Amino acid sequence: MAARPNILILMVDQFNGTFFPDGPADFLHAPHLKALAQRSVRFANAYTASPLCAPARASFMSGQLPSRTRVYDNAAEFASDIPTFAHHLRAAGYQTSLSGKMHFVGPDQLHGFEERLTTDIYPADFGWTPDYRKPGERIDWWYHNLGSVTGAGVAEITNQMEYDDEVAFNATRRLYDLSRGHDDRPWCLTVSFTHPHDPYVARRKYWDLYEDCPALDPTVPAIPYDEQDTHSQRLMDACDHTAFDITDEHIRRARRGYFANISYVDDKIGEILDVLERTRMAENTVILFVSDHGDMLGERGLWFKMNFFEGSARVPLMMSVPGVPGRLVTTPVSTLDVTPTVAGLAGIDMSTLAPWTDGEDLMPLATGTGGRAIVPMEYAAEGTVSPMVGLRDERYKLTLCQADAPILVDLEADPYELQNLATEPAAQAIFDRLADEASSRWDLAQFDAAVRESQARRHVVYTALRNGAYFPWDYQPLQKASERYMRNHMDLNILEESQRFPRGE
Repeated sequence: MAARPNILILMVDQFNGTFFPDGPADFLHAPHLKALAQRSVRFANAYTASPLCAPARASFMSGQLPSRTRVYDNAAEFASDIPTFAHHLRAAGYQTSLSGKMHFVGPDQLHGFEERLTTDIYPADFGWTPDYRKPGERIDWWYHNLGSVTGAGVAEITNQMEYDDEVAFNATRRLYDLSRGHDDRPWCLTVSFTHPHDPYVARRKYWDLYEDCPALDPTVPAIPYDEQDTHSQRLMDACDHTAFDITDEHIRRARRGYFANISYVDDKIGEILDVLERTRMAENTVILFVSDHGDMLGERGLWFKMNFFEGSARVPLMMSVPGVPGRLVTTPVSTLDVTPTVAGLAGIDMSTLAPWTDGEDLMPLATGTGGRAIVPMEYAAEGTVSPMVGLRDERYKLTLCQADAPILVDLEADPYELQNLATEPAAQAIFDRLADEASSRWDLAQFDAAVRESQARRHVVYTALRNGAYFPWDYQPLQKASERYMRNHMDLNILEESQRFPRGE
């Protein structure tokens, strides 16, 4: 591998990591991801920093937990003074660009990227701010409800398909541009799709792949509402569960649509990898595949994300590094680790990152020469009334919240998380050890106060900014049409030669 490789980051949205135990599960029709997995280091137990889009993505880009980024929910501003991997790479001489979703909230819509090739799919303002002062309040026009489940099915075009088609087109066009060699800097291209995120609506060609799929029924049937833990009850309320009669057929159709959209995004990734190969850049390009968080998909009767159960919190993570053999790594890791790992691959001095990052460089683990400390998680958005924190070590996972009873599970003996060991005498030493670790990391009362202050401020600002003239923060991609194709200030002979790759064939 060259000292300064190119870096291609492929990100998907809401991909349940339990379907990625060692690359895509056998039943998934995902030939391009399966081929990539064969040559990649595959992290079977990778966890999101926070199981919601904007907090997860800010943490993925910065290597910091939400308590440090202050991106607590899907309407919290990502401050411009927080360095991201795009900043670090760009400062080191990389060309950095983004095609697709990153759910930046606030007026800074670049966060270190030199260019964005598309707009975002979600709003950039404070309109989706939760309010801990009003527990139980639903905001129906932006909260998830179970209409995504009852409405699952087939369509040839949707809002999300239109978006991801554009994301893939712009990504492949950028790779062609990079291959022409007009910019001699190494590059980092981040391509971020919104599938397989609900709604669970797929094109017929992908839907038909899963007619006889063996995974259409959840492994853990729905748990009655009054037997759920208190956070799960709040999530069910937030999804307006009493307004929907979810049948077994609804569940099977929703999961079928979800799997179909994995195949759809696999095709898009295949297009991108094909261009990378044909433009002769693959041999010097690190490829990293990751999701922001997972989807419960009806397990335990829960949908979407917003909790620390495996379906929601566990994500796929793999990377293909030239010269590094593919292998399976079972040690728990985090999406927080992407930024220090990418920086290390680019030859950036890691000591400059150490004071502020919550992640760790994964290359020692990937090459079998190191490990990873206990993995932290945070969640402070809708469905909570006080921040939740979690810790995952090699075997156990602990969830703590001021408003709820603690949950301790043994993932080795109880992979479906059906037995809470928090009050079991036999698990007291384990609970104490993890609880002590949590208390050394977090002051939950202080965390709660910070989230409430942020929410209150944003409610005031949003109301004010929507009163009178409105200036949107949503990213508006600029296209320099006068510099594309053939224009009268260009020499046609020079243009045709400079835009051709490979030359001389």
